[in-house]
Parts: sequence; C-alpha cells; structure tokens
Amino acid sequence: MLVTVEHAAARLEGPLMFLRRTVDAGLGDAVEVHSPSGPPRLGRVAALDTKHMTIEVLESTAGLDLGRSVVRFFGEPLAFGLSGGVLGRVFNGVGEPVDGGPPIAAAQRHAVDGLPLNPVERANPRDFIETGVTAIDLLNSLVRGQKLPLFSAGGLPHDRLAVAIATHARLRDAEPGAFAIVFAGIGVPWESAEYFRASLARSGALARTALFLNLASDSSTQRLLTPRFALTAAEYLAYVEGKHVLAILTDMTNYCEALREVSSSKGEVPSRKGFPGAMYSDLATLYERAGIVHGHPGSLTQLPILTMPADDIGHPIPDLTGYITEGQIVLSRELDRRGVDPPIDVLPSLSRLMKDGVGGRFTHADHPALASQLYAAYARAVQARVLASVVGADGLAETDRRYLAFGDAFEGTLVRQEEPRTLEESMAAGWRLLRDLPRAELARLSDAQIAAHLSEA
Repeated sequence: MLVTVEHAAARLEGPLMFLRRTVDAGLGDAVEVHSPSGPPRLGRVAALDTKHMTIEVLESTAGLDLGRSVVRFFGEPLAFGLSGGVLGRVFNGVGEPVDGGPPIAAAQRHAVDGLPLNPVERANPRDFIETGVTAIDLLNSLVRGQKLPLFSAGGLPHDRLAVAIATHARLRDAEPGAFAIVFAGIGVPWESAEYFRASLARSGALARTALFLNLASDSSTQRLLTPRFALTAAEYLAYVEGKHVLAILTDMTNYCEALREVSSSKGEVPSRKGFPGAMYSDLATLYERAGIVHGHPGSLTQLPILTMPADDIGHPIPDLTGYITEGQIVLSRELDRRGVDPPIDVLPSLSRLMKDGVGGRFTHADHPALASQLYAAYARAVQARVLASVVGADGLAETDRRYLAFGDAFEGTLVRQEEPRTLEESMAAGWRLLRDLPRAELARLSDAQIAAHLSEA
C-alpha cells in the first residue's frame, strides 16, 4: 500500500514531525517526506492516536518547508533489502551504501525490527569463539550465540579493541567463509568511522564484514535505527545464509542518549537520569536478537560496547545492559594509565556462559581449571597489594610477596599483549605464570595437571 498525504504537517520539533491523522497507518510504518527544499527524507511513524501522529524523520530536517511538504506512507514497517552481497560493503546508519559501490541486489526484504521468535525455538549457546584477546579467550570466553557486552569509559581504547576483535575473531574448526562480522558504529565521530573502515580494509577483514557507520553529525532518530539495520543484516546472514555471525555494536551509550533525546521530544515521562522508563524493553529488543535457533545452521553472537558515563557501572545504561546480557568485559582506567593494553580488568569481568563453550569438547580439557586457578591467584595478588599498601612489601610474608610479583606479571605479560594470540598461546602464557607460585597454592589444579604443565623444565 502506498498512500500520499499532502499538506498534513502541523509542526516540527527537532527530528519529529507532527501530523493530523488522515490515513490508516500503523506504528512503525515507513514514510517518505518530500519537500521542494531537498531530497526525500526517510522516516517512520513513532506515535499515533485517533487524531494525530508523530513521524520520526531519519535525516536532517533543516530547511524542511512544512507548508509544501508531501508525506508518503508505505503501509509497512521499515525493511532492508538483503543478500550475501552485504559482506564487504560499507553502509550508513539506515542501510544505504556509502562506499561508492552499486546498490545491494536484494534477494529478500526483512523488517528492521526483527521477527518475533518463540523462546522454545532457541537452542542453548554452545562452542567457543576465539577473539585473539587473552583476557577474553582464556578467562572470560565468548560463546557462540551469547550476548557479552564490553563496559568501557571515555578515553579508553575500546575502538582499538573492537577493531582487533573484528579482525582476528574466528570460530575454530569452522568451514572457510562460514564466519562473518557485522560491525556497527553508532553516533561515532568521523575520525572513528574512518579508523574502523580503514583498519578493516587494511587487514583484509572487510571482505567478511558488513560495516554500518552512523556519524555523530547524523540525526538522533537515525541513530535509533542503526543497530536495527545492522542486526537485521546479521540475522539474514545467520538464519538465511547459514553463517556464524559476530555483531559488534559500538557505542550503545550513544544509542541510549539518542533514545533519551527523542523520548523527551515526544513528551514522555522520564525515568532515572532522564532516560525513558521503557529503555530496558527497548534494549532487550536489540540484545535478545542474539542466539541460536533450532533448525537453522547459523548463529548470531553479540558484542555490544558501551562507555559508562562518569565511569559509573551503576549508571542506567550499563546497569540495564547487565540485566539483559550474559556477563560483561570491563575496561580499567587504572590499567590503561599503567600502559596495559588492552586494559581489561579481569576481576569484575564475567562470562556467564563460559562453561558452555570451553573444555575438552570445544577448547582444551584443562582450560576451565587453568582459568579458575589464574583468576583465584590474581584475586589473591590484588589482596596482597592492598596489604602491601599498609605494611609495605617488606612486611609481607614470602607467599604474599610471590603473589605480589605474580599480579604484576599477570597484568604485564598475560593481560597486556601487542599481538593477537591463539588460545593455545594464551594457555601456554598462563601455565608459565603459575610456575612462579608454590605448588601448595594451586588448589584448583589436579596433581595430573600440575605434573603435565608445571613440572620443572
């Protein structure tokens, strides 16, 4: 259905256009706003009642002539024309190619809000995705079908970490071409967008990546669509093309800020820190699109990245994200100041599904025990640091001094890395670290594991 309504605009407030309701339209329906002052502008129905409706204009409304505008209603939600040709392409926030290439020859069109999925159709996340980052692979493993957010803060190198993961991530033992990346930059500066594009192109990873770039200068309403277009492409690749897809979304804080801005423009009652009360449900509609579906060979794994305002992990954005997702990877400003790159703070980080993707069936039989022992030893080292700050290092017992040295080596040689590591290389580095601790302290390892990996060379 295509309906054209002329001269219906009543007023314009920022990215929102308010109309008198003269057609039978549905919530979320796609529209085009035509004006003599510029090219057509894409939009969607954001709210409606019996007399009025609100249109979210997804492009700049500067210079829009309300009196001479024509609004076209398409009678269906926003959709994205997709095919396997999305890989290797660069799109803007609403799925339009911006790499100079031709339009996508669409094999199918999918609604960008996704399709409802019966929970009983979901399979449990399984298998191990290797990212090349030791602090993730060894200690907080990413599992295929999981949603594992990365909590960062302003000024920390999460962009560099995101590119490193997109470049080196792989599904072990997968067929060539079976693993793909969907990378979405949400509300990023032009310099960051160009860094993402150039880095992926230079490494060759762009060939297996669909890259979506929404700039900070773009409309806030367009920012709300960017992760939806990206995840729609990821779902198509996973459930139609049969690929195992890792979707990296950065920065979800920019998405939530846009959600707050648009919600305020609509006059909705704000909740914590001015964010809309429905932000939890809104985020869930994005994060819950990850998973494995019975009867489909592919899978969709999510790695959303967000910057915590004021480094506050209790802020509504990380707080609600933590409720929906299965763990978190936390970056530390203190480690960054000490030159540890990537500055992943192991102790508050957690992958709740790690147990379902590691061990003899997926990685190595000794992987879970090694990760547990390293975590326990590092926690003890942090306690020794606190004690040393009170009584001094010379006042510590010999065992505590060895833990103190272990903590420095753990951060300096295991967490810190200049090149990507395979899981085998990460495990070898972990075993080397444990050789410096007394055998009596290695309570999480079996005698056979100690004999096999920690015997004197």
